[in-house]
Amino acid sequence: MRIGMSLAAVAAIMMAAPVAAQQTTGATARDFKLTNANGQVVQLSNYRGKTVVLEWHNAGCPFVQKHYDSGNMQKTQAAARRDGAVWLTINSGAPGKQGHMTGAEAKALVAKEKAQPNEYLLDVHGVVGKTYAAKTTPHMYIIDPDGKLVYQGAIDDKPTTDKADIAPARNHVLAALAEMKAGKAVSVPETRAYGCAVKYSDAD
Repeated sequence: MRIGMSLAAVAAIMMAAPVAAQQTTGATARDFKLTNANGQVVQLSNYRGKTVVLEWHNAGCPFVQKHYDSGNMQKTQAAARRDGAVWLTINSGAPGKQGHMTGAEAKALVAKEKAQPNEYLLDVHGVVGKTYAAKTTPHMYIIDPDGKLVYQGAIDDKPTTDKADIAPARNHVLAALAEMKAGKAVSVPETRAYGCAVKYSDAD
């Protein structure tokens, strides 16, 4: 079910597995390497000099579906890329868990959803997710051209599964990118992420 979830259901779905300590906003974002949907290795530090957006993803999560089914995430991706940002979508779902995908499945999903990330990255062991303390899907991060983490948290300020809440919401990602483009500091550098708990492996 994608809308009308009870508060108890939302609370249950948002319970996250233990992850590493949150990275400090304003500090250098930790470098990582992951394999993309085509089997190629992608390294974060190769994008130094560009703004990078990280998006944690789980196609089975109703909070993620809210933003993709409405086209909101795709519009946000497209706007970021038009301004020269690199968008990396990361899936930390473990095999056997909701949202886990193979490279072929990820490519098919990106095409079906008309999503516009630069790369769809597979973090099957959850190493990068835990390094960034990604708790929910979606969980968003923005890294500036100097490699500093300047935003982390929710995509917007309406923590629901209702698509009707998108229009009146403040899109924190677009707001931060606009401020960066204008040469301003990000006015809201941290928010509380909302969504489904990232489905990390129980063994990792």
